[in-house]
Amino acid sequence: MGQGPGYHDPRSPFKPLEERSDIVSWKLLSQVTAKAEKKKIVPTFPAAVQAMDRKTVKVQGFMMPLEAGDKQQHFLLSSVPTTCSFCVPAGPEGLVEVRTRKPVRYTLEPVVVEGVLAVLNDDPYGLYYRVEDGNAVN
Repeated sequence: MGQGPGYHDPRSPFKPLEERSDIVSWKLLSQVTAKAEKKKIVPTFPAAVQAMDRKTVKVQGFMMPLEAGDKQQHFLLSSVPTTCSFCVPAGPEGLVEVRTRKPVRYTLEPVVVEGVLAVLNDDPYGLYYRVEDGNAVN
């Protein structure tokens, strides 16, 4: 279930994200599996992902605003750029919900956020990952 880390359209004007050793890999985050149990989807995370729960990590991605305005404190990071303002570019394994201490200026370019990762087993919105208490970094 899900769409994996998303599809980066080769016609996109944005380059795919480069793997960096100091940033959690989307390949790792997308290794989650999911199954239907009692009318809901239940994720199963690999041990390497579970080990990051409640740890400070860096993630990179493309911003998807959840609030109005050019500065955001609550947004989604996607593993691939959005190609449609009404479409979600990836499944839940290709998205991270982010809440930052200070507003981050919206950009179409990739951003890196550092904060405490929560691995979500039963999120009401169907998300698998959240970064809390985050800061934009380089």
